[in-house]
Order: sequence, then structure tokens, then C-alpha cells
Amino acid sequence: MKERDDQSPPEHDGGLSHDLPVLARRRMIRLMAGASLVPLVGCTSQEEPPASPASSPSSSSSAACAEIPEETAGPFPGDGSNGVNVLKESGVVRSDITRSFGDSAGGTAAGVPLTITLTVVDAASGCGTPKKGAAVYIWHCDRDGAYSLYSEGVTEENYLRGVQETDEKGRVTFTSVFPGCYPGRWPHAHFEVYGSLADATAATSITSTSQLAFPEDVCDAVYATDGYSGSVGNLSSHSLEDDGVFGDGHERQLATMTGSVRDGYTATLAVPV
Repeated sequence: MKERDDQSPPEHDGGLSHDLPVLARRRMIRLMAGASLVPLVGCTSQEEPPASPASSPSSSSSAACAEIPEETAGPFPGDGSNGVNVLKESGVVRSDITRSFGDSAGGTAAGVPLTITLTVVDAASGCGTPKKGAAVYIWHCDRDGAYSLYSEGVTEENYLRGVQETDEKGRVTFTSVFPGCYPGRWPHAHFEVYGSLADATAATSITSTSQLAFPEDVCDAVYATDGYSGSVGNLSSHSLEDDGVFGDGHERQLATMTGSVRDGYTATLAVPV
């Protein structure tokens, strides 16, 4: 918040005609009266005085930068905290998560193409420092609302799960498909941030667990396409505001989207940790 100068000038002392400060004030008053009193009023009542270069960046950066909200990993994390641990399987470090890998059934998730780019930054530094060498594990449901490893019919699959190490800009990019909407939840993707790739593949020392939300207009466009008919009714009976995870505020978790149904979508999100 910028500070204002609310101090008023002292009252005139008409009894000391030879007092130098009074003469100076009278001279100023005459000058101002000759021009206009408006500039004086405009100056003393200004709501937003220009901030000094030194104070402005620190105040704006502290207001704009906060750690990504911590959220539940949900019942289908696949990180060893609820049954199976996909993070210890060879092949989990990958950018394309549309296919199952390793000893799985070898299936491929179908749907509208989706690229997810997360940029992990250091919140303590004002979000200006990328977290190079961190790692991100991401997972989400398929277009039918099913989670590999857990949901009926896909327990032998491990698609739509993967880990990547952040680059010098703190970024990871995953190739996936747009998730469906199942009863009780707004369309989303889960992710965990680890201090390093070694931590992620050992499923230890999670730095942050959160979720990414998809904008409603994009969901509407995707769910109007073949294969997503089951998501239409679920989405229409739900909203971001009443979602059990995003209902308390989703501004810092709502992905920025570009693209189209025909060409595929790209979702981007900054992840301060």
C-alpha cells in the first residue's frame, strides 16, 4: 500500500508581520492565488502518488508471488501413499504420458490432444528464480474419468502418469489428452513437486502437492466432441466455486489455455514453491 502525506500546513499567524516564515507563507499564498488553488488541492488530495523505484518492485512482487496452494493428492496418486507406486518403475521419467509403459497392458489413452507446461519457481525469491533440477510428477484421469492403476477396467494400465526434471527455466512439458469430468469434481490434473529427480523416483521428500484446474469454456468445447459425452452432464451439474478443492479459491491454479479442439490445447501454469 502506498503511503500518503496527510500533514496539513500550519495556520497563519497574522500578529507577527515581520516573522520571516510568515512572510514566506504569505508570498506563497499570493503566488498560488494568482495562478490557481487547484494545483495545490490536486497535490494534497492525490490518492496514488508515484511510488519510488525502490519501493514499487518489492511491494508488487510480494503481492503477486505466493506458494501454490497445497491440495490433496486424492485417492489415486500412484506414488506409494495409497497402494501401488509407479514412481519406482523404469520408464516413468518421460514427457509423453499418453501410453502405458513397463509391464503394463500397453494401452494408449484416447482424447483431444493436450500439452501441459508447468514452470516451477522459487516463491521465497519473489517468483523470479526458476527451480532448475526439481522434478514434477503429474497424473490425471482419462476421458472416461478413470484413473490408471485404480479404476475398473484400467488397473493394468499406467498411462497418464509421468515424471520430468525441470530445465534451466524451471519448466516441464507433458504430452497428454484432455481429461474427462467425473461426478463430484471439476476437471483437473494432479501434480507433485520434488526437490530432485532422485527424490521423485524414490517417492520421497515431496516439496508440494497441488492441482491444476481447466477453464470452463475449454471444457465445454472438448466435451462436445466424440468420446466425452459422459462428461457433459457431470460438468453442467458442477462449478469451480462449489468444487471441494478449488472452491476456496482457484485463481493461482487455473491454467492458461491456448489452442483448439482440432489442433489440440496447451495448458500452462506457474508453480511457486
